[in-house]
Amino acid sequence: MANKKIPMRMCVGCREMKPKTELVRVVRTTDGEIKLDFTGKLNGRGAYICKDNQCLKKAEKSSALQRAFEVNVSKEIYQTLSEEISGDE
Repeated sequence: MANKKIPMRMCVGCREMKPKTELVRVVRTTDGEIKLDFTGKLNGRGAYICKDNQCLKKAEKSSALQRAFEVNVSKEIYQTLSEEISGDE
């Protein structure tokens, strides 16, 4: 059995490369909505973040999601993402 290569992605919060399976995908859908994508299959522009509220706070402070999606990301969206990440653990 051949070793399957594990896809690596960079967390927008801590800027560390981690296996894709350890991260949560945040998506800006084609209609401009920003959501968490636990399946990794939603259409739209994606950015990855650790399943950790500290990384989400860092991403918010550095405006990482705004840069990744080229749209303004409101405090409410960060709050929702924070709740969803907390609920996932």
